[in-house]
Amino acid sequence: MKFEITLDCLDLDAVASFWGEALASPVEHTVEGRFAAVTCGELTVNLQRVREPKVGKNRVHLDLLVDDLAGELSRLESLGATRTEAHDEFGQNWFVLGDPEGNEFCLAQAGQ
Repeated sequence: MKFEITLDCLDLDAVASFWGEALASPVEHTVEGRFAAVTCGELTVNLQRVREPKVGKNRVHLDLLVDDLAGELSRLESLGATRTEAHDEFGQNWFVLGDPEGNEFCLAQAGQ
């Protein structure tokens, strides 16, 4: 079984570009103008263009666990991520970020 996650977006190119850079993986446009995919290791993030904007909080989100938390936070913000929250939970610092269209994801130190 392979596991993939799909995010809806209005601006497919901008959101696909963000996630390609964020995950340091190439963007594959599988249905031009409608659907793209970014595969990083065993996870594929699918991006599908929709007509309606995001409303409310995501019910599912990605957790990115990294070795250099401060460096990765700065890098992701330079790519267009927005920081919405920071908290200490489960013995580690977590940052809640949004991609260019506000899809939430978390960033934390790996290995803690």
